[in-house]
Amino acid sequence: MTITPPELSVFETLESEVRSYCRGWPTVFDRAQGARLTDEDGHEYLDFFAGAGSLNYGHNNPVLKRALIDYLERDGITHGLDMATTAKRTFLETFQEVVLRPRSLPYKVMFPGPTGTNAVESALKLARKVKGRESVVSFTNAFHGMSLGSLAVTGNAFKRAGAGIPLVHGTPMPFDHYLDGQVPDFLWFERLLEDQGSGLNKPAAVIVETVQGEGGINVARAEWLRALADLCRRQDMLLIVDDIQMGCGRTGAFFSFEEAGVTPDIVTLSKSISGYGLPMSLCLFRPELDVWEPGEHNGTFRGNNPAFVTAAAALDTYWADGQMEKQTLARGEQVEQALLAICEENSAYGAHYRGRGLVWGLEFADRSRASKVCARAFELGLLLETSGPESQVVKLLPPLTITPDELDEGLRTLSRAVRETV
Repeated sequence: MTITPPELSVFETLESEVRSYCRGWPTVFDRAQGARLTDEDGHEYLDFFAGAGSLNYGHNNPVLKRALIDYLERDGITHGLDMATTAKRTFLETFQEVVLRPRSLPYKVMFPGPTGTNAVESALKLARKVKGRESVVSFTNAFHGMSLGSLAVTGNAFKRAGAGIPLVHGTPMPFDHYLDGQVPDFLWFERLLEDQGSGLNKPAAVIVETVQGEGGINVARAEWLRALADLCRRQDMLLIVDDIQMGCGRTGAFFSFEEAGVTPDIVTLSKSISGYGLPMSLCLFRPELDVWEPGEHNGTFRGNNPAFVTAAAALDTYWADGQMEKQTLARGEQVEQALLAICEENSAYGAHYRGRGLVWGLEFADRSRASKVCARAFELGLLLETSGPESQVVKLLPPLTITPDELDEGLRTLSRAVRETV
Protein backbone atom coordinates (compact mmCIF):
# COMPACT_ATOMS: atom_id res chain seq x y z
CA MET A 1 0.00 0.00 0.00
CA THR A 2 1.24 3.48 -0.87
CA ILE A 3 0.19 6.13 1.63
CA THR A 4 0.29 9.77 0.69
CA PRO A 5 0.44 11.89 3.85
CA PRO A 6 -2.65 14.09 3.90
CA GLU A 7 -2.83 17.82 4.33
CA LEU A 8 -3.13 18.06 8.10
CA SER A 9 -3.28 21.85 8.23
CA VAL A 10 -6.09 22.25 10.75
CA PHE A 11 -4.53 19.66 13.07
CA GLU A 12 -1.09 21.19 12.78
CA THR A 13 -2.18 24.81 13.14
CA LEU A 14 -4.99 24.53 15.68
CA GLU A 15 -4.46 21.37 17.71
CA SER A 16 -1.88 21.27 20.50
CA GLU A 17 1.62 19.89 19.99
CA VAL A 18 0.76 17.33 22.66
CA ARG A 19 -0.92 15.09 20.06
CA SER A 20 0.98 11.85 19.56
CA TYR A 21 -0.70 8.90 17.82
CA CYS A 22 -1.47 10.95 14.72
CA ARG A 23 2.25 11.57 14.23
CA GLY A 24 2.92 7.87 13.77
CA TRP A 25 -0.18 7.33 11.65
CA PRO A 26 -0.27 10.34 9.29
CA THR A 27 -3.69 9.91 7.76
CA VAL A 28 -7.24 11.04 8.51
CA PHE A 29 -9.42 8.12 9.60
CA ASP A 30 -13.08 8.18 8.67
CA ARG A 31 -14.80 4.83 9.32
CA ALA A 32 -14.20 1.64 11.26
CA GLN A 33 -15.81 -1.73 11.71
CA GLY A 34 -14.57 -4.78 13.57
CA ALA A 35 -10.79 -4.99 13.30
CA ARG A 36 -10.45 -2.53 10.42
CA LEU A 37 -10.29 1.23 9.97
CA THR A 38 -10.65 3.17 6.71
CA ASP A 39 -9.21 6.61 6.06
CA GLU A 40 -10.89 9.35 4.08
CA ASP A 41 -9.02 8.28 0.92
CA GLY A 42 -10.36 4.74 1.16
CA HIS A 43 -7.19 3.06 2.44
CA GLU A 44 -7.95 0.21 4.83
CA TYR A 45 -5.92 -0.65 7.93
CA LEU A 46 -5.97 -3.75 10.08
CA ASP A 47 -6.09 -2.70 13.73
CA PHE A 48 -3.62 -4.27 16.18
CA PHE A 49 -4.09 -1.30 18.53
CA ALA A 50 -7.79 -1.49 19.47
CA GLY A 51 -8.03 2.00 20.90
CA ALA A 52 -5.16 1.28 23.32
CA GLY A 53 -7.26 -1.60 24.62
CA SER A 54 -10.58 0.23 24.83
CA LEU A 55 -12.06 -1.67 21.87
CA ASN A 56 -11.74 -5.30 22.92
CA TYR A 57 -14.90 -6.11 20.96
CA GLY A 58 -13.86 -4.22 17.85
CA HIS A 59 -15.00 -0.99 16.24
CA ASN A 60 -18.74 -0.36 16.00
CA ASN A 61 -19.60 -3.81 17.26
CA PRO A 62 -23.06 -4.42 15.73
CA VAL A 63 -24.63 -5.89 18.86
CA LEU A 64 -23.45 -3.05 21.08
CA LYS A 65 -24.27 -0.45 18.43
CA ARG A 66 -27.84 -1.73 18.18
CA ALA A 67 -28.29 -1.53 21.96
CA LEU A 68 -26.93 2.03 21.98
CA ILE A 69 -29.06 3.22 19.05
CA ASP A 70 -32.20 1.75 20.59
CA TYR A 71 -31.47 3.49 23.88
CA LEU A 72 -30.81 6.86 22.26
CA GLU A 73 -33.85 6.62 19.99
CA ARG A 74 -36.15 6.17 22.97
CA ASP A 75 -34.60 9.27 24.61
CA GLY A 76 -32.88 7.33 27.37
CA ILE A 77 -30.97 9.35 29.97
CA THR A 78 -27.58 10.42 28.61
CA HIS A 79 -26.12 12.48 31.44
CA GLY A 80 -27.01 11.47 34.97
CA LEU A 81 -24.19 12.23 37.42
CA ASP A 82 -24.70 9.53 40.05
CA MET A 83 -28.48 9.56 39.90
CA ALA A 84 -30.27 6.21 39.79
CA THR A 85 -31.25 5.34 36.21
CA THR A 86 -32.58 2.28 34.47
CA ALA A 87 -29.37 2.02 32.43
CA LYS A 88 -27.20 2.03 35.55
CA ARG A 89 -29.43 -0.52 37.26
CA THR A 90 -29.23 -2.87 34.28
CA PHE A 91 -25.45 -2.58 34.17
CA LEU A 92 -25.02 -3.18 37.91
CA GLU A 93 -27.33 -6.20 37.87
CA THR A 94 -25.59 -7.62 34.81
CA PHE A 95 -22.11 -6.99 36.22
CA GLN A 96 -23.05 -8.70 39.45
CA GLU A 97 -24.67 -11.67 37.73
CA VAL A 98 -22.15 -12.24 34.92
CA VAL A 99 -18.84 -11.12 36.48
CA LEU A 100 -18.87 -10.88 40.28
CA ARG A 101 -21.03 -13.79 41.47
CA PRO A 102 -19.49 -16.50 39.26
CA ARG A 103 -16.06 -15.52 40.64
CA SER A 104 -17.27 -15.15 44.25
CA LEU A 105 -16.04 -11.56 44.28
CA PRO A 106 -17.78 -9.47 46.95
CA TYR A 107 -16.87 -6.06 45.57
CA LYS A 108 -18.80 -2.84 45.90
CA VAL A 109 -18.87 -0.80 42.67
CA MET A 110 -17.90 2.87 42.45
CA PHE A 111 -18.16 5.08 39.35
CA PRO A 112 -15.28 7.53 39.91
CA GLY A 113 -15.31 9.34 36.56
CA PRO A 114 -14.89 8.63 32.86
CA THR A 115 -11.21 7.66 32.63
CA GLY A 116 -8.74 5.14 33.95
CA THR A 117 -6.77 7.71 35.89
CA ASN A 118 -10.02 8.72 37.68
CA ALA A 119 -10.32 5.13 38.87
CA VAL A 120 -6.70 5.04 40.03
CA GLU A 121 -7.04 8.36 41.88
CA SER A 122 -10.11 7.08 43.72
CA ALA A 123 -8.33 3.84 44.61
CA LEU A 124 -5.34 5.70 46.04
CA LYS A 125 -7.56 8.09 47.99
CA LEU A 126 -9.64 5.25 49.40
CA ALA A 127 -6.59 3.23 50.46
CA ARG A 128 -5.10 6.23 52.25
CA LYS A 129 -8.42 7.02 53.91
CA VAL A 130 -8.90 3.44 55.12
CA LYS A 131 -5.36 2.95 56.43
CA GLY A 132 -4.65 6.48 57.59
CA ARG A 133 -1.27 6.44 55.83
CA GLU A 134 0.08 8.38 52.87
CA SER A 135 2.70 6.18 51.22
CA VAL A 136 1.82 3.86 48.32
CA VAL A 137 4.24 1.39 46.78
CA SER A 138 4.28 0.89 43.01
CA PHE A 139 6.67 -0.91 40.67
CA THR A 140 9.40 -0.14 38.19
CA ASN A 141 8.06 0.62 34.69
CA ALA A 142 4.52 0.96 36.02
CA PHE A 143 1.97 3.18 34.29
CA HIS A 144 -1.21 4.21 36.09
CA GLY A 145 -2.35 7.44 34.44
CA MET A 146 -1.50 11.07 33.75
CA SER A 147 -3.11 12.92 36.66
CA LEU A 148 -0.85 13.82 39.59
CA GLY A 149 -1.74 11.00 41.97
CA SER A 150 -1.45 8.42 39.21
CA LEU A 151 1.83 9.88 37.97
CA ALA A 152 3.26 9.58 41.47
CA VAL A 153 2.96 5.79 41.15
CA THR A 154 4.08 5.71 37.50
CA GLY A 155 7.64 4.83 36.56
CA ASN A 156 8.14 6.48 33.17
CA ALA A 157 10.51 9.45 33.60
CA PHE A 158 9.20 11.32 30.55
CA LYS A 159 5.60 11.18 31.74
CA ARG A 160 6.54 12.02 35.33
CA ALA A 161 8.45 15.08 34.16
CA GLY A 162 5.27 16.50 32.67
CA ALA A 163 3.81 16.96 36.16
CA GLY A 164 5.90 20.06 36.75
CA ILE A 165 5.92 19.54 40.52
CA PRO A 166 7.43 16.93 42.87
CA LEU A 167 5.52 13.65 42.82
CA VAL A 168 5.44 12.45 46.40
CA HIS A 169 4.07 9.73 48.66
CA GLY A 170 4.95 6.98 46.18
CA THR A 171 7.83 4.49 46.45
CA PRO A 172 8.91 2.20 43.57
CA MET A 173 9.93 -1.42 44.08
CA PRO A 174 11.33 -3.91 41.52
CA PHE A 175 8.70 -5.53 39.28
CA ASP A 176 8.94 -9.24 38.52
CA HIS A 177 12.13 -10.09 36.54
CA TYR A 178 13.47 -6.55 37.03
CA LEU A 179 16.59 -7.89 38.75
CA ASP A 180 16.82 -10.94 36.44
CA GLY A 181 16.29 -13.38 39.30
CA GLN A 182 19.48 -12.36 41.09
CA VAL A 183 17.57 -11.36 44.21
CA PRO A 184 14.74 -13.37 45.82
CA ASP A 185 11.31 -11.86 45.21
CA PHE A 186 10.43 -9.04 47.62
CA LEU A 187 13.61 -9.44 49.70
CA TRP A 188 14.38 -5.71 49.43
CA PHE A 189 10.76 -4.68 49.94
CA GLU A 190 10.24 -6.79 53.05
CA ARG A 191 13.60 -5.80 54.53
CA LEU A 192 12.64 -2.13 54.23
CA LEU A 193 9.26 -2.78 55.84
CA GLU A 194 10.79 -4.55 58.82
CA ASP A 195 13.78 -2.25 59.38
CA GLN A 196 12.89 0.75 61.54
CA GLY A 197 15.89 2.55 60.09
CA SER A 198 15.02 2.02 56.41
CA GLY A 199 13.27 5.36 55.95
CA LEU A 200 10.29 3.74 54.25
CA ASN A 201 7.03 5.04 55.65
CA LYS A 202 4.51 2.26 56.26
CA PRO A 203 2.53 2.05 52.99
CA ALA A 204 -1.24 2.18 52.87
CA ALA A 205 -1.27 0.06 49.74
CA VAL A 206 0.61 -1.52 46.89
CA ILE A 207 -0.59 -0.90 43.32
CA VAL A 208 0.39 -3.30 40.53
CA GLU A 209 -0.38 -4.27 36.94
CA THR A 210 -0.28 -8.02 36.26
CA VAL A 211 1.03 -7.19 32.79
CA GLN A 212 2.68 -3.81 32.30
CA GLY A 213 1.31 -2.64 28.97
CA GLU A 214 2.78 0.83 28.67
CA GLY A 215 5.90 -0.33 30.51
CA GLY A 216 6.91 -2.80 27.79
CA ILE A 217 4.62 -5.87 28.07
CA ASN A 218 6.28 -7.07 31.26
CA VAL A 219 4.38 -10.14 32.48
CA ALA A 220 4.30 -10.94 36.18
CA ARG A 221 4.40 -14.61 37.07
CA ALA A 222 1.40 -16.01 38.93
CA GLU A 223 3.64 -17.08 41.82
CA TRP A 224 5.07 -13.56 42.05
CA LEU A 225 1.57 -12.10 42.29
CA ARG A 226 0.59 -14.62 44.95
CA ALA A 227 3.68 -13.76 46.97
CA LEU A 228 2.85 -10.06 46.66
CA ALA A 229 -0.72 -10.68 47.88
CA ASP A 230 0.65 -12.64 50.83
CA LEU A 231 3.13 -9.88 51.67
CA CYS A 232 0.33 -7.31 51.64
CA ARG A 233 -1.76 -9.41 54.03
CA ARG A 234 1.13 -9.96 56.45
CA GLN A 235 2.17 -6.31 56.43
CA ASP A 236 -1.34 -4.80 56.65
CA MET A 237 -1.22 -3.14 53.22
CA LEU A 238 -4.07 -3.06 50.71
CA LEU A 239 -3.46 -4.69 47.34
CA ILE A 240 -4.67 -2.62 44.36
CA VAL A 241 -4.65 -4.27 40.94
CA ASP A 242 -4.78 -1.83 38.04
CA ASP A 243 -6.72 -3.82 35.43
CA ILE A 244 -7.53 -0.86 33.24
CA GLN A 245 -5.85 -2.22 30.10
CA MET A 246 -5.43 -5.89 30.99
CA GLY A 247 -8.93 -6.46 32.36
CA CYS A 248 -12.15 -7.14 30.46
CA GLY A 249 -10.67 -10.29 28.96
CA ARG A 250 -7.41 -9.01 27.49
CA THR A 251 -5.33 -11.80 29.09
CA GLY A 252 -8.05 -14.46 28.75
CA ALA A 253 -10.07 -14.41 31.96
CA PHE A 254 -12.23 -11.34 32.61
CA PHE A 255 -9.81 -10.12 35.29
CA SER A 256 -6.11 -10.54 34.64
CA PHE A 257 -5.44 -11.61 38.25
CA GLU A 258 -7.71 -14.65 38.09
CA GLU A 259 -4.91 -16.90 36.80
CA ALA A 260 -2.89 -16.19 39.94
CA GLY A 261 -5.80 -17.03 42.22
CA VAL A 262 -5.57 -13.79 44.19
CA THR A 263 -8.39 -11.49 45.30
CA PRO A 264 -7.21 -7.87 45.41
CA ASP A 265 -8.65 -5.48 47.94
CA ILE A 266 -9.24 -2.86 45.24
CA VAL A 267 -9.47 -3.21 41.44
CA THR A 268 -9.57 -0.47 38.81
CA LEU A 269 -11.25 -0.99 35.43
CA SER A 270 -11.73 1.30 32.45
CA LYS A 271 -10.94 1.17 28.71
CA SER A 272 -13.04 -1.80 27.48
CA ILE A 273 -15.53 -1.93 30.34
CA SER A 274 -18.00 0.08 28.22
CA GLY A 275 -17.35 -2.26 25.30
CA TYR A 276 -17.81 0.45 22.70
CA GLY A 277 -15.01 2.88 23.40
CA LEU A 278 -17.27 5.15 25.45
CA PRO A 279 -15.71 6.81 28.54
CA MET A 280 -16.34 4.75 31.65
CA SER A 281 -14.38 3.48 34.63
CA LEU A 282 -14.97 1.48 37.79
CA CYS A 283 -13.30 1.21 41.14
CA LEU A 284 -14.14 -2.08 42.85
CA PHE A 285 -13.38 -2.76 46.50
CA ARG A 286 -14.21 -4.99 49.42
CA PRO A 287 -17.40 -3.90 51.23
CA GLU A 288 -15.58 -3.19 54.49
CA LEU A 289 -13.47 -0.59 52.66
CA ASP A 290 -16.52 1.45 51.65
CA VAL A 291 -15.87 4.28 54.10
CA TRP A 292 -16.65 7.15 51.72
CA GLU A 293 -18.85 10.01 52.84
CA PRO A 294 -21.52 10.92 50.24
CA GLY A 295 -19.93 13.15 47.60
CA GLU A 296 -16.42 12.77 49.02
CA HIS A 297 -15.21 11.70 45.59
CA ASN A 298 -17.34 12.80 42.66
CA GLY A 299 -17.29 14.07 39.09
CA THR A 300 -19.71 15.51 36.55
CA PHE A 301 -19.26 12.64 34.11
CA ARG A 302 -19.17 9.69 36.49
CA GLY A 303 -22.55 8.47 35.22
CA ASN A 304 -22.19 7.87 31.47
CA ASN A 305 -25.48 6.14 30.78
CA PRO A 306 -24.82 5.28 27.11
CA ALA A 307 -21.68 3.50 28.37
CA PHE A 308 -23.77 1.59 30.89
CA VAL A 309 -25.95 0.39 28.01
CA THR A 310 -23.11 -0.87 25.84
CA ALA A 311 -21.27 -2.31 28.86
CA ALA A 312 -24.28 -4.42 29.87
CA ALA A 313 -24.72 -5.58 26.28
CA ALA A 314 -21.04 -6.56 26.07
CA LEU A 315 -21.21 -8.60 29.27
CA ASP A 316 -24.41 -10.36 28.16
CA THR A 317 -23.04 -11.08 24.70
CA TYR A 318 -19.47 -12.14 25.43
CA TRP A 319 -19.19 -13.23 29.06
CA ALA A 320 -22.35 -15.08 29.99
CA ASP A 321 -21.27 -18.42 28.48
CA GLY A 322 -17.50 -18.50 29.11
CA GLN A 323 -16.54 -18.79 25.44
CA MET A 324 -14.70 -15.49 25.15
CA GLU A 325 -11.89 -16.63 27.45
CA LYS A 326 -11.33 -19.83 25.43
CA GLN A 327 -11.35 -17.89 22.16
CA THR A 328 -8.87 -15.31 23.43
CA LEU A 329 -6.46 -17.98 24.65
CA ALA A 330 -6.69 -19.76 21.28
CA ARG A 331 -5.98 -16.51 19.42
CA GLY A 332 -3.10 -15.92 21.82
CA GLU A 333 -1.54 -19.25 20.87
CA GLN A 334 -1.82 -18.21 17.22
CA VAL A 335 0.05 -14.98 17.96
CA GLU A 336 2.71 -16.76 20.00
CA GLN A 337 3.49 -19.21 17.20
CA ALA A 338 3.89 -16.37 14.72
CA LEU A 339 6.16 -14.40 17.08
CA LEU A 340 8.22 -17.51 17.72
CA ALA A 341 8.83 -17.83 13.98
CA ILE A 342 9.74 -14.13 13.69
CA CYS A 343 12.19 -14.41 16.58
CA GLU A 344 13.80 -17.53 15.15
CA GLU A 345 14.24 -15.72 11.84
CA ASN A 346 15.72 -12.73 13.67
CA SER A 347 17.73 -14.52 16.35
CA ALA A 348 20.90 -12.78 15.14
CA TYR A 349 19.26 -9.47 16.03
CA GLY A 350 18.37 -10.48 19.57
CA ALA A 351 14.65 -10.75 18.87
CA HIS A 352 12.46 -11.98 21.71
CA TYR A 353 8.79 -11.83 22.64
CA ARG A 354 6.53 -12.03 25.68
CA GLY A 355 2.85 -11.76 26.52
CA ARG A 356 -0.40 -13.36 27.64
CA GLY A 357 -3.78 -13.81 26.02
CA LEU A 358 -4.02 -11.15 23.32
CA VAL A 359 -1.37 -8.73 24.54
CA TRP A 360 2.13 -9.36 23.19
CA GLY A 361 5.41 -7.54 22.81
CA LEU A 362 8.28 -8.01 20.35
CA GLU A 363 11.70 -6.56 21.14
CA PHE A 364 15.11 -6.43 19.47
CA ALA A 365 18.66 -5.81 20.67
CA ASP A 366 18.56 -2.59 18.64
CA ARG A 367 16.06 -0.70 20.76
CA SER A 368 15.29 1.76 17.95
CA ARG A 369 14.03 -0.96 15.65
CA ALA A 370 10.55 -1.22 17.19
CA SER A 371 9.63 2.26 15.96
CA LYS A 372 10.88 1.39 12.48
CA VAL A 373 8.83 -1.80 12.43
CA CYS A 374 5.68 0.06 13.46
CA ALA A 375 6.28 2.75 10.84
CA ARG A 376 6.74 0.17 8.09
CA ALA A 377 3.69 -1.76 9.30
CA PHE A 378 1.60 1.39 8.94
CA GLU A 379 2.79 1.77 5.35
CA LEU A 380 1.68 -1.83 4.78
CA GLY A 381 -1.76 -1.21 6.31
CA LEU A 382 -1.30 -2.43 9.90
CA LEU A 383 -1.69 -0.27 13.01
CA LEU A 384 0.81 -1.07 15.76
CA GLU A 385 2.17 1.04 18.60
CA THR A 386 5.34 0.84 20.63
CA SER A 387 5.65 0.59 24.39
CA GLY A 388 8.38 0.63 27.00
CA PRO A 389 10.38 3.54 28.48
CA GLU A 390 12.40 3.84 25.26
CA SER A 391 9.58 2.83 22.88
CA GLN A 392 11.64 -0.30 22.34
CA VAL A 393 8.80 -2.85 22.20
CA VAL A 394 6.41 -3.54 19.32
CA LYS A 395 3.05 -3.92 21.06
CA LEU A 396 0.32 -6.20 19.70
CA LEU A 397 -3.15 -5.43 21.03
CA PRO A 398 -5.75 -6.66 18.50
CA PRO A 399 -9.48 -6.79 19.30
CA LEU A 400 -10.53 -9.96 21.11
CA THR A 401 -13.14 -10.48 18.40
CA ILE A 402 -10.62 -10.54 15.55
CA THR A 403 -11.03 -13.55 13.26
CA PRO A 404 -8.24 -16.12 12.81
CA ASP A 405 -7.85 -15.02 9.18
CA GLU A 406 -7.53 -11.35 10.14
CA LEU A 407 -5.07 -12.24 12.86
CA ASP A 408 -3.01 -14.28 10.40
CA GLU A 409 -3.07 -11.40 7.90
CA GLY A 410 -1.80 -8.96 10.50
CA LEU A 411 0.90 -11.32 11.72
CA ARG A 412 2.12 -11.85 8.15
CA THR A 413 2.25 -8.08 7.70
CA LEU A 414 4.21 -7.75 10.93
CA SER A 415 6.65 -10.40 9.77
CA ARG A 416 7.15 -8.52 6.50
CA ALA A 417 7.67 -5.22 8.35
CA VAL A 418 10.33 -6.87 10.52
CA ARG A 419 12.15 -8.29 7.50
CA GLU A 420 12.06 -4.97 5.70
CA THR A 421 13.59 -3.05 8.63
CA VAL A 422 16.71 -5.19 9.09
